[in-house]
Amino acid sequence: MKDFFSKLLNGMSIAIVCALIPNALLGEILKLLIPHMPALQHLYDATSIVMSMLPVLVGILVGMQFKLTQIQCASVGLATVIGSGVISKTADGIFTIGGIGVVINAGITAALAVLFVRLIGTGLKEYSILLIPMLTVTIPGMIGFIILPYVQKGANLVGDGVAYLTNLQPVVMGALIAVAFGIIILSPISTVGVATVIMLSGIGAGAANLGVVAVGMGLCIASYKANSLGTALAHVLGSPKIQMRNFFMKPVIAVPMLITAAILGGLAGILNVQGTPYSAGFGLSGLVGPLNYINLADGGWTLTNISIMLAMFLILPLILNLYFIFLFNKKLKLIKEEDYKLDFE
Repeated sequence: MKDFFSKLLNGMSIAIVCALIPNALLGEILKLLIPHMPALQHLYDATSIVMSMLPVLVGILVGMQFKLTQIQCASVGLATVIGSGVISKTADGIFTIGGIGVVINAGITAALAVLFVRLIGTGLKEYSILLIPMLTVTIPGMIGFIILPYVQKGANLVGDGVAYLTNLQPVVMGALIAVAFGIIILSPISTVGVATVIMLSGIGAGAANLGVVAVGMGLCIASYKANSLGTALAHVLGSPKIQMRNFFMKPVIAVPMLITAAILGGLAGILNVQGTPYSAGFGLSGLVGPLNYINLADGGWTLTNISIMLAMFLILPLILNLYFIFLFNKKLKLIKEEDYKLDFE
């Protein structure tokens, strides 16, 4: 079960990075340029479409983790799309695709589909190409579709819990929300999805964003010795979710980052660092968080606001993470560089 869970999370992590990085890196920049260069709207739309391809990537890449055949991987991908909820049907009978679906249900459906095709194995022989896609969509795919509303409701409960935190006083609220989103960004649950469901805004969204910043930058620092520089930077420029497998295998590896998140979240309440439901889940990817803070801050691009932005989104996350990673690694001996090793082969 541990090996199965590990492979499932690893496949999901790679899919999430591939699907979300294009929009995360280009989205906010393109929004600034589109009014002056309308032709770039097509590129922005393309990155949005790629995001919606996340469920099929989850299915295919999870299948590859289990070394399934091409037909089996494709079938798992199709079933995962059905169970993800990324495609909906309007009252007029028109199918629409939007968002990234319910990521956690996509993972559940992919797991069921993998178990199903492995159970069938090669027993269908020459009929595999005819029957495996149909049976995989019909059985695990439809199971995923049936349980989708219940799984989505469970994911929404997470959002309700975060919403409750926003009713607390700002400093405590900021610290708790930052830690909550620091944990969520390392899980199959979408931080953007949670923030959007509860319409998290203001200081709550700013604190949530700083939680993601803290975790992303901390994992970048902690993992660069065990991985390539590009892979380390993917934690910041892409998504910390690529460490999802390692986090579930050894949760203590994220403790230094979560302590940093708590401190930054508390400071967000003091310094009035704000955000939007969209910025709450992206951290530094595409500069979504910093740009949204400046846009919402009184006075906009003032020297004071720029100083707060640099301190909260860059300087403090760097310094605090360096200190706590050193403490947990060299002094407490609770973590080591190999804990952050990623294998994308």
